[in-house]
Order: sequence, then structure tokens, then C-alpha cells
Amino acid sequence: MRSLALRFRGIFRSRDPSKRDSWIGDAVNSGLVAIERFARVLQRDLDAVYNPIELSWSNGQAGGQINRLNTIKRAMYGRAGPELLRARMLPLDQNRHHTK
Repeated sequence: MRSLALRFRGIFRSRDPSKRDSWIGDAVNSGLVAIERFARVLQRDLDAVYNPIELSWSNGQAGGQINRLNTIKRAMYGRAGPELLRARMLPLDQNRHHTK
């Protein structure tokens, strides 16, 4: 299992998509149920597997904003309604994008 995990990580680090198909084949035939299941899920959406390997684009900015919003929502859960959430979010957005 360790060698499969290291190879999988290596595919992303080297950004070499040609190794992806052989890894999926080896994983499906590994005899390790969890790894086989993971590889079969990857086979269902190969574009989603190729994109992070080949493209330099990332959804990290969107993910960071969503994480920030969810953190605020969790902190306020059960305390107030949407008005307080808006009041808490808007000042953050205005200060973040404000230029002098």
C-alpha cells in the first residue's frame, strides 16, 4: 500500500499524467480493497484527475473564501440570523478589498 501511495503522490509532484493510467491499473489489481475502490472512483472522472496534474490553475482562492465563511457560520451557529451574518461578513469584505 505504501508504494502505491508514494507513486500516487509522485504523479502529482512530477506533474506527469502519463503515469496516471498505469497507477490506476496497478491500484485496481492491488488486492487492497480501499485502494481498489479509490482507483475505480478515479476512473469515473479522469478529467478531474488530469486537470490538477496538467494545469497550473487552482481553486484555492475560492476554497479559502468558503472556508472563511464556514468558520464564521460555525462560530455563530444558533446565535443569530442572517442579518448578523451579513453584518459580520460585509466589513471583512470591504476592508479586504479597500485600496488607498
